[in-house]
Amino acid sequence: MSVSMGTNVVRVMPTGKHTGTVIFLHGSGDTGQGVREWIKTLLGKDLTFPNLKLLYPTAPLRPYTPLDGHNSYVWFDRQRISPDVPEHLETINSSAEQLSQLVRNEINDGILLRNIVIGGFSMGGAMAMHLGYRSLFGIGGVFALSSFLNDNSIVYKELSNQVGDGHVPPLFMCHGDRDELVYLSWGQQTFELLKKNGVEGQFHILKDAFHELKKRELRLLNDWLLERVPIAS
Repeated sequence: MSVSMGTNVVRVMPTGKHTGTVIFLHGSGDTGQGVREWIKTLLGKDLTFPNLKLLYPTAPLRPYTPLDGHNSYVWFDRQRISPDVPEHLETINSSAEQLSQLVRNEINDGILLRNIVIGGFSMGGAMAMHLGYRSLFGIGGVFALSSFLNDNSIVYKELSNQVGDGHVPPLFMCHGDRDELVYLSWGQQTFELLKKNGVEGQFHILKDAFHELKKRELRLLNDWLLERVPIAS
């Protein structure tokens, strides 16, 4: 069954000339507006840049197995929240195609692919890694906050099959050392397996942080995004 992504994509425009775009994907059960408001609460203001537009899309409303099949705003379904279950590729690929359309829209508006970055929190970060390391080679970077890939993720397989000089986007990850939902070891394993398959990046452990966004990681992310798409680009 095909499920459409929510049409409500929240936009935060740059304060100056628009030269790049960041697509920020929320975690399971949240919305684009919800994660934007969470960030605003932590920072006391919107996450804004002189040159970058931020897009906060909302995931499709679909039946979600960990909630006994009740509908939730999730990028994909899964059997349970565990690294050892198979990925639900039908829903992952469906969301990937709809999110790729957002990228195509930005390119049609004159933004270079290398100046587009995609990432997110928890499930949103997982979805971003599927996009960046399966179908959107050439984007400026991928970020994943408190995020994961399953043990036998197709992402690892498709990365290992890459040949030639294709651009592998750099990765930025942060993870709380007290995360009770996606354990730190799961996030670290994801990062190490991606490294083994050619991904370069940063992994920051957030001391005394649970499964949550933190102000200090948003500041680190802010600096990393400006490195990916410099203001003068």
